[in-house]
Parts: sequence; C-alpha cells; structure tokens
Amino acid sequence: MTFNRFKAAVLLLTTTFFWGVTFTIVKQAIESVDVFVFLAQRFMLAFMFILPVCFFKGGRLDGATIRQGCIMGIFLFGAYAFQTVALLYTSASNTGFLTGLNVVMVPVIASFTLRHRIPGTIKLAVVLSVCGLFLLCGNGSWRFNGGDILAAICAVCVSLHLIYTGEFTRTSDYFWLTAVQLGMVALLSVAVALGRGKQVFVWYPHLLTTLLVCSLIATVFAFLVQTSMQRFISHTNTALIFCTEPVFAAAYAWLAIDERLGLFGLLGALLIMVGMLLSILPAARETAAAEEPLDVAELEEYRIGE
Repeated sequence: MTFNRFKAAVLLLTTTFFWGVTFTIVKQAIESVDVFVFLAQRFMLAFMFILPVCFFKGGRLDGATIRQGCIMGIFLFGAYAFQTVALLYTSASNTGFLTGLNVVMVPVIASFTLRHRIPGTIKLAVVLSVCGLFLLCGNGSWRFNGGDILAAICAVCVSLHLIYTGEFTRTSDYFWLTAVQLGMVALLSVAVALGRGKQVFVWYPHLLTTLLVCSLIATVFAFLVQTSMQRFISHTNTALIFCTEPVFAAAYAWLAIDERLGLFGLLGALLIMVGMLLSILPAARETAAAEEPLDVAELEEYRIGE
C-alpha cells in the first residue's frame, strides 16, 4: 500500500502540473479562436477519447449515473467557461491563484449546504485569502478587472463540482460518471458557440497540439486520475497536492510568456497559498484516522466500476 500511496501522489502531482501549465496554453489559444469553440472542440475530443474506455472498463450505465454526471457537467462547464473567458481579460497567474481559491471555498460552501460548523482555521483562511486577493488582483487597491471577477466565479463552480463529485462517486461508476460530465460540457459548449453564431466544426491546424494536450492529458487523464487515485491517498493529502496548481500556473506563465506578478502580486499569492494550506488543517486533525487508505480487501469491497 505504501507504493500505491506514492504512485497516487506522483500521478496527482503530475495532473496538477498539467492543469497549471494549461492556463498559459489556453490563454494563448483563445487569442486566435472563440472561447466556446475551443471548449467545444476540447471536450468533444475528450468525450470521444474516453467513450471506448468506458465500454471496455466501465461498469453499468444507469439513469442515476447519467443524472449525476449531467449535474457535475453543468458545474464543470461553468468552471471552464468562466475560467477560459477570464483568461481574455486577466493574467494566467491571476486566474490560476483565483481558481485555486476553491480549496478554501469547498469547506465554506459545504458548511452552509450540509449545516456544518465553520472551524476557526477556515475563517482565518478566508481572511488571508481575501487579503491576498486585494494584493494580487488590485495591486494594493480595490480595483478588480472583469477577468479577476470571472476567475473568482470559476472558483465557486469548481467548489460545487468537487462537492458533488465527492457525493456521486460513492455510488456510481467513475468511468461513466467522467464520460457523462465531459459529454455535458461538450454539449453546452457547442450550444453556446452556435448560439453566438460561431462555427464549431472548423479545423485550426495551429491548435492541434493544444487541443490534444488539453483533451487527452488535462481532461481525460486528469479526471480519471483524480477519481481513481483517491482510493489510495487521503483527501487531506490530495487537497495539499492540488494547492500547487496556481504555483505551477504562475511558474509556467513566467517561463513561457514572461508574465510576472510584481511585489504586491507575489505577496498576495503567498497569502492565498497560506490560506489554502490552513483550509485543510481541520480535515488533517479531525479525519486523519478515518482517511487512512483502505487495505486490499476493503478496496475490493468499495471498488467502483471495475
């Protein structure tokens, strides 16, 4: 099991790295193609790639799985739509850190929806994150551009997607659950693009590599890894790994397009990172024992879709 935990950590960190890198890649892509055309092509490709996998590896596809996958897909579409549009108006670094706020938002939203008490560390995490936003996005003043606001809304959608994913993967086949939500995102993206008078089925040769990276690695691979590998590693450690996404986003943006945060931005990013880390402390104290990875027999009992 030690090897499984190590493998899960490496795969989750790899996934997080690709998510961080795609902030800059997508920002460059949507400079030459409509946002929703890009999303439609990305998720149609992802759905086509994962569908054969589901037929060979997936379990039973029932009405509950379809309904749950559609709900997850709606929130996932909101996350990608707001995030991708945000990249038109703000930096890849800002978008990465603002999207990363979902680590703080998840326990806050869950406390309202599930009637849980908000721990003191979460309250402190929220305060630090708000201060970080003030410095990162406003450069020391309360001036936020439209892209920053859209990225913050994206974080709310990501939070809701994570909460529902945690609930639905307990009872549904994760292969089909992933496929249905990716198909829903593709469908909604196509509908919005066509509604805006854009042509979806257009060949863009210069975007081939970007589409393949985003659809195969950052979508199909990433969501399957996130769902399956959490059988071997605790939720707390997973959240800690995901906190590195904005760091990867900012680092790659700096290397690829020389995008720099500046002094206020660096301080704000640091405060947001501290807030993210603080937000997972209650889980580390209260559920460390409960989140110990299952042994082999227990894994067989709880395995879904295999």
